[in-house]
Amino acid sequence: MTIKRPWAWGATSGLLLLATMLPSTSFGATLDEVKSRGQLRCGVSDGLAGFSSPDSKGQWQGIDVDFCRAVAAAVLGDPSKVTFAPLTAKERFTALQSGEVDLLSRNTTWTASRDNSMGLTFAGVTFYDGQGMMVRKDLGISSAKELDGASVCVAAGTTTELNLADYFRANDMAYNAVSFDESDQTAAGFDSGRCDVLTSDSSQLAALRLQLSDPDSVVILPERISKEPLGPVVRQGDEQWMKVVRWTLYALLDAEESGITSDNVDQMRDSPKTPDDARLLGKDGNFGEQMGLSNDWAYNIIKQVGNYGELFERNVGADSPLELERGPNALWSDGGLQYGMPVR
Repeated sequence: MTIKRPWAWGATSGLLLLATMLPSTSFGATLDEVKSRGQLRCGVSDGLAGFSSPDSKGQWQGIDVDFCRAVAAAVLGDPSKVTFAPLTAKERFTALQSGEVDLLSRNTTWTASRDNSMGLTFAGVTFYDGQGMMVRKDLGISSAKELDGASVCVAAGTTTELNLADYFRANDMAYNAVSFDESDQTAAGFDSGRCDVLTSDSSQLAALRLQLSDPDSVVILPERISKEPLGPVVRQGDEQWMKVVRWTLYALLDAEESGITSDNVDQMRDSPKTPDDARLLGKDGNFGEQMGLSNDWAYNIIKQVGNYGELFERNVGADSPLELERGPNALWSDGGLQYGMPVR
């Protein structure tokens, strides 16, 4: 289901129109609104394999999609109670600011300006990434520092554009940007020869590579020219809703660290191995009630969606076409950056 947008965006009238279209009620009641509606409205990308894209039956799949389902499981007890709104990079923030969606889970980079000047708050990092460059093998290029004078396909309205400019300026190189509004268009432009290079987050390059007419004819260069912490975004001014989204992520991570999976969660709830497990699964304490949820909020997430490792593997990991390694997205105990906060 696609959400109809109540706003339009023009070069001169967009901000004024957005201001007039903002809901008159406070954003501080998002949790109550989602419960009353019985449906979570989640903004996702307009099609990126492994993160958010519809399958052959029109069902949305991907790690960002599964995170939306995890929030729905925590709040509504049912991961299917989500309406997905496919958004381009240019549309995504306006859709969240205007109240079209309750949550943005769309391969979006956490930056200072986005966190501090747009009325938005990042609730955590679901995927640590870095920007890369993809070129055709027949160019014989092995490093991004050999790209002086290259034409580069890039998505408009993204941190990718800014990082690209910074990298070429820092290395005293020239380039010609060929901009597109959607990621599929950047891949098509690269595939048709409109540019020498396709740049994006390295995970996105792995996904876009699969769309090319000859995926084996290209190579992703080794450099990562930026830090790209991707995560869910909510509106500022609603601390309760932000905490619900944040603790959904922590529950996914804590479950993986404790070895709690969708297959064994019933057994682990009935016979918790540790006090930490008992608290996470609602057998001890009232941690769900403190957020305005039921005490089995984390159990519902794990049972119906899985833990973070399960989300990663089936969408972008070894069990997926992308076959990405965990890398920085491994748990801290395995040398990665992912770290869930304690439920206690």
